[in-house]
Amino acid sequence: MVELKDYVIRAIDEEAGVLAFAARTTELVERARKIHGCSSTATAALGRLLTAAAMMGLMLKSEKDNVTLRVDGGGPAGVLFAFSDSKGNVKGYIANPLVDLPLNEKGKLDVGGIVGRQGTLTVIKDLGLKEPYVGQVPLVSGEIAEDLTYYFAKSEQIPSAVSLGVLVDKEEKVRAAGGFIVQLLPNADESTAISIEENIKVMKPVTELIDEKNSPEELLNLLLPGFKLKFLAKNEVSYRCSCSRERLEAAIVNLGKEEAEDILKEKGKIELVCQYCRERYEFTEQEVKRIFENA
Repeated sequence: MVELKDYVIRAIDEEAGVLAFAARTTELVERARKIHGCSSTATAALGRLLTAAAMMGLMLKSEKDNVTLRVDGGGPAGVLFAFSDSKGNVKGYIANPLVDLPLNEKGKLDVGGIVGRQGTLTVIKDLGLKEPYVGQVPLVSGEIAEDLTYYFAKSEQIPSAVSLGVLVDKEEKVRAAGGFIVQLLPNADESTAISIEENIKVMKPVTELIDEKNSPEELLNLLLPGFKLKFLAKNEVSYRCSCSRERLEAAIVNLGKEEAEDILKEKGKIELVCQYCRERYEFTEQEVKRIFENA
């Protein structure tokens, strides 16, 4: 059996009332870094959000469900997006991928500094209903994990512990990325919550554990020693964009005929770039005419 490189694991201890997810996303985040040309700090910010989205995608119940995370903290990074479906396809972008700051007072990449702290985290779940579910909370720190912990508590009323990390080497390449989300079920008691909090305090940082080649299963066993974990699902995750020429045609229709004609007069063609994968699409005057005729 070939070992999956990037994947999310889901586990449960029904008796203790604990549901847990852990992810290794090193290659996924490295691919995002290359596509967007991110600085080290931008890689850490976007990578944390992508890792969270990968795990939250596995929380979805139906195959067609998907989740989008949007962080707008008012910082120099601009808006960050991460999208995941229930099959492990993850994509995202950061408005200003080149932004960087000196290390923070703890000697770590200053994710909160580039994201900003005066804004919101929005979670949009498309569950196949008439309207998507939208939950929004103010940012706590801009560090992503703490903000998601607050979101789960306030918007979904689920006590949760979230840890997300991205380790970048001196060449700015992603060396390790991953995280975990542990949630308390309604039957969990206070001693369970205290036990998990104490375990988190003494654990090594999640990126250090992944860099030491610990698997997501081993992460959960280290995080929840003594718990009777039953591993439920293992899903491969990867950075994958679903853009196509047909989808970009819809974007041209949204421009409106007048604006499209103005661009054609000025440039002789319309060029669109997918914000998730940076793929370029060119449309000639004849193609644009056909698009509006068929719209």
